[in-house]
Amino acid sequence: MKFILGKKEYMTQLFDESGEVVPGTVVSAGPMYVLEVKKATDRPSSAKASKGNYDSIVVGYGARKIKNINKPQKGLIKKALADKADGFSVLKEFNNKKSALPAVAVGDKIDASVFAEGDKVVVSSISKGKGFQGVVKRHGFHGGRRSHGQKHSEREPGSIGTGGQQRVMPGMRMGGRMGTDRITAKNCIISRVDAEKNLIFIRGAIAGRKGTLVEIVTK
Repeated sequence: MKFILGKKEYMTQLFDESGEVVPGTVVSAGPMYVLEVKKATDRPSSAKASKGNYDSIVVGYGARKIKNINKPQKGLIKKALADKADGFSVLKEFNNKKSALPAVAVGDKIDASVFAEGDKVVVSSISKGKGFQGVVKRHGFHGGRRSHGQKHSEREPGSIGTGGQQRVMPGMRMGGRMGTDRITAKNCIISRVDAEKNLIFIRGAIAGRKGTLVEIVTK
């Protein structure tokens, strides 16, 4: 698989070869740097017996002041990139079991050029946070009718109990925190790649606000 980290910028419209308008989202993808290449054969036997028996690549993305990074990350960055003065805001480990990337080494840079127009990808990001919301906005309830003496029940949830058990059953849809969930969109298509500016145009909408961290992985 091919993978990259990026930042959501804005939505726009593109014209395809037939002249049709295609809505899409612009993602500022990369560059990111390879900090560590892990092999399943290099892991201890206890890790192999559990969930650690796989090849993976640890990458760094974004910028962060070196004073705000803990010592283990400082050591990892210094070992991989000795001449780098600052740190990374995001460190991510990708499973490299079915990697379509060329053989990467510690210190290599990965940018938007690894993707091509027409690639089918899986996009993951964090949705917008909407705070505490009621059942009408959160679950699509219709609310109550303004009849038979009801006064302020347009957006109320209604009955939440069951007969005889005297308790609220688990999973009852009620008001609560809405948003800030990890949303994964499958079968997304890359409409265009601008390798010079490190921009990737993905067809359709992507969850999250402007500046949200976006993970793009091929299927």
